[in-house]
Amino acid sequence: MTPSHALAQPLWRDYLELTKPKVVLLMLITSLIGMLLATPAWVPWPVLLFGNLGIGLCAAGAAVVNHVVDRRIDALMARTHKRPIAEGRVAPTAALVFALLLALAGQSVLLAFTNPLCAWLTLASLLGYAVIYTGFLKRATPQNIVIGGLAGAAPPLLGWVAVTGQLGAEPLLLVLIIFTWTPPHFWALAIHRKLEYAKADIPMLPVTHGEAYTKLHILLYTFALLAVSLLPFVIRMSGLVYLVCALVLGLRFLHWAWVLYRGAQPHAAIATFKYSIWYLFLLFIALLVDHYLPLTL
Repeated sequence: MTPSHALAQPLWRDYLELTKPKVVLLMLITSLIGMLLATPAWVPWPVLLFGNLGIGLCAAGAAVVNHVVDRRIDALMARTHKRPIAEGRVAPTAALVFALLLALAGQSVLLAFTNPLCAWLTLASLLGYAVIYTGFLKRATPQNIVIGGLAGAAPPLLGWVAVTGQLGAEPLLLVLIIFTWTPPHFWALAIHRKLEYAKADIPMLPVTHGEAYTKLHILLYTFALLAVSLLPFVIRMSGLVYLVCALVLGLRFLHWAWVLYRGAQPHAAIATFKYSIWYLFLLFIALLVDHYLPLTL
């Protein structure tokens, strides 16, 4: 197949890859849990189904824009050089049209089946990730992940607002947990991919400040994450089930951050990164289990 033919007839799998389905799935899990935590009763099925559909479509649109903006960087990195736009299988213009259609569809679904606040917050999250983070922060500062992490932390808030139509301390706390989790999660990967980020001229913290500095900040953020993760119990949003799970999961995260900081294992960075994904998933599952099966003293 020639490059021109690939551009003219890209496969549907290429377009699916542009949406980063695995990332969107993790976001939808936290969005779904945000919905379920927002009410003691069952979430109305139109909100449950179409609310997550709308949020997912908007997240997918933002992911496509990320592919377009990062196509030069993607072509230089081993992890991303086979992405559809980087390899020329999908034209940037076609991808942007696809992203616009996804975003418009997502906004329409949210306005029709949830509420305007949810739709506007979702749009703000989309623009924050696709424009502010991908288009500016990623290349401007080694604190890109810290500042830009707010957009990625929004899904549980969006799910909560889809059900209730209003903000509150509880969904903002869910955002704070993901916001605090993001730096140690991504910086661990950045250490593992340090040479690739340097080659692509992306000012990730290990590139600009060195690995020792980054490992220290991963450890500090993990301590902060442990403290933040206990706040749902402190404000009585959750009970003993969640408290025990948060402590066990958080202490295990601290273990990996300490191993990484001390340089005790050769592949500690990628191990820390992989554990961080399981940590977030299991922490939110613990919130959900505690919501439906609470234990009290």
